[in-house]
Amino acid sequence: MTQRPFIRIIHGDCRDQLAKLKPESVHLVITDPPYFLDGLDGAWKKGTKDSPRATGTIGGLPVGMKFDPQQGVRLQQFIGHVGALLHRVMVPGAFAVFFSQPRLAHRMAVGLEDAGFNIRDLLAWHFTTKAQFKAFSHNHFIDKMPLNEKDKVALKKSMDGLKTPQLRPQFETMILAQKKKQGTSIDNWQAFGTGFINANESLDGKAPSTVMVVEKPKKETYNSHLTVKPLVLKEHLIKLLSSPHQVVLDPFLGSGTTALAANNTQRSCIGIEIHRDYVSIAQQRLKTTSI
Repeated sequence: MTQRPFIRIIHGDCRDQLAKLKPESVHLVITDPPYFLDGLDGAWKKGTKDSPRATGTIGGLPVGMKFDPQQGVRLQQFIGHVGALLHRVMVPGAFAVFFSQPRLAHRMAVGLEDAGFNIRDLLAWHFTTKAQFKAFSHNHFIDKMPLNEKDKVALKKSMDGLKTPQLRPQFETMILAQKKKQGTSIDNWQAFGTGFINANESLDGKAPSTVMVVEKPKKETYNSHLTVKPLVLKEHLIKLLSSPHQVVLDPFLGSGTTALAANNTQRSCIGIEIHRDYVSIAQQRLKTTSI
C-alpha cells in the first residue's frame, strides 16, 4: 500500500536530528547548507555587530575583500560529517543535491566523497537578473598610504577600473552526489526505486540539462531568509531525481522551499532547521503558498 505523502519539519541541529532517523528511509536529499560566510553567527543566521563570527574571516576589511582559505577547509570537514549522517539514512542509489558557492564547490564535493558518496555531476542554477557586483577598488587603501596627494592621484589613475577578483555572479553551483547502488542499476531500481533520472522532466521543453535557467524568486513579505531558492527549481530537481510518494530530506530547510516543492510534487518531506524563526516561516509558507 502506497504511503500518503507527509511533511515533517523538525527544529534542531541536523547533526543531532539525523541520528534519530531510520536508516535507508530517504530517497532524495536537496539542501543549501551554510558556507560559513562572514556575518553568520553560530546558528548559521545573519548576526548582529556583536555576534561571534562563524568563519574566522579577516575583520576590518570591506565585505568584498574578506577571504580566509581555512573557510573551505572547515566547510569540507563539516560537509564530510553531515554527509556521513545523510549517507546512513539514504537508500542505495539515492541522489543528493547540494547548493554551493562556486568557489567552495570543490571543498563540498571532496567532503561528500569523504562521506562515501559518488560525485555524478556539477549543475548550475543560472539567473539573468542582475546580482550585486561586490568587487571593490583600492582607493580607500591608497588614501591611507604615506604618499603625497600627487602620488596618490597618480596611483589611483594607474589602477582605474581595477577591483578585487569578484565578477558579478550569475549562477550558483549544485553538486549532484549519489549513494552507491546495490547490485546492477536495474536491481537497485527494483529494490529502492532510485538511481535513474527522469528524462521526461524538463524546464524548457527540451531534454534536462546541467544548466537550469530560473530567475531569483520574490519572497513573501514575512520571509526574512537571505538565500531563498526558486520553488520551480526545487520542484524540477525533485521530479528529475525521485518518484511520487518517495521521501525528500532537507537537513538545512531554511524557509521551507524544499518542503513546499515536495508537497507540490506528491512527495513526502523531512526538513530540519536550526533557526526557530525559519521553522515558523516554513510552516506559514506551507499554509499559504503550496498548491
